[in-house]
Amino acid sequence: MEKRVMTYGKRRKGLAAAAAVLGGVLVLSACNDSDKGGSADASQQSQDQVDEAAAQKTSKAQITISPKNGSQNASINDGAKVTVTEGKLTEVSMTSAEGEAVKGEISADGLSWKPGGPLQRGTVYKIAATAKDAAGLEAHENSSFTTVSKANSFIGNFTPEDGSTVGVGMPVSVTFNKSITDKKAVQSGISVTSSSGQEVVGHWFNTQRLDFRPEKYWTEGSTVTLKLNLDGVEGANGVFGVQKKTVTFKIGRNQVSVVDASTKIMTVKQDGRTIKTIPISAGSPDNTTYNGEMVISEKFKETRMNGATVGFTDSDGKGEYDIKDVPHAMRLSTSGTFIHGNYWGSRSIFGNVNTSHGCVGLADVKGAGDPNQQAAWFYDHSIIGDVVIVKNSKDKTIAPDNGLNGWNMSWSEWKAGSAV
Repeated sequence: MEKRVMTYGKRRKGLAAAAAVLGGVLVLSACNDSDKGGSADASQQSQDQVDEAAAQKTSKAQITISPKNGSQNASINDGAKVTVTEGKLTEVSMTSAEGEAVKGEISADGLSWKPGGPLQRGTVYKIAATAKDAAGLEAHENSSFTTVSKANSFIGNFTPEDGSTVGVGMPVSVTFNKSITDKKAVQSGISVTSSSGQEVVGHWFNTQRLDFRPEKYWTEGSTVTLKLNLDGVEGANGVFGVQKKTVTFKIGRNQVSVVDASTKIMTVKQDGRTIKTIPISAGSPDNTTYNGEMVISEKFKETRMNGATVGFTDSDGKGEYDIKDVPHAMRLSTSGTFIHGNYWGSRSIFGNVNTSHGCVGLADVKGAGDPNQQAAWFYDHSIIGDVVIVKNSKDKTIAPDNGLNGWNMSWSEWKAGSAV
């Protein structure tokens, strides 16, 4: 049998190869152990450096946009606003969903922005704002919201008009376009004050009409201020106010005219002094004129009066009268009572016979062009809010809510109708 003898050289090479393999395993193990220790520390150190660098590059400016993103039923008045702390605003844009830009202005100090006027109801708006901090680093913020819809909001139409001068009997009357169930909340959002210091109280006639008046007529020469702070006030379930408005009007001279339906004479007084007596013709025995205190609510140089609109019709359904050019007409009630010129009646009726369908007639001419007529004089010397009192008629006292005629209610009755 042949014997193979390993020479010294071959044995040496084998040992070297084995050592190389074993050494490889040991070297690999050493690398793995090193990753579990020193490499993890290096990774954490690297992340900290990244975080620190990112923090150094982040603006300190903090932008706040109102309303919050996604808000519904937002106010159309003061709801939209952008403010910033630790920086100043550099750019703010506001657009509707259709892309229509809303004008606005950044404040002089750069700390706030707001729209230039009221927003539209039921509209989606988007706001994008940019600000810079002291280091010049920019911050950005965006918001989208929807303003309160017409279906979910109410408004109050009011009289008299801002800046007007009215008579001493003019109440502040607010008519809401939706029924109000929380009368206390709504009335609390409205204030009416007078420079005369008179106490002014509100009275609800129904769920949509709220009038304000003092106990006695307004003081002549005083200023009355109406403030509507109804923005965001919930007047009914899910229905919010949108108005924020201040209105002022002045009270003129004190003119009160007394119509005596029995003597058929009207006495006109200013500041308690009689300035004129005028013969009149009131309602006929079949169509008497309401008694009571009535306030002039409208004035027309000429107007049409059709009996069909107030229930005076013939058998064919047409109006018992239809006069297209009644001169110098002034409304005293919602139901159709006027004090006006009469050119179609004989001059002999004024001061002698009551012939109208319930109105108070004064002598006049067709076309309202003669300033010397009694009706023309009274028209020219009367303003909205003047009081006309009818007495000694065979009719009842006019209802307080038939026109602006709340003066026909006692002060205690009036105050009982207040919700606050």
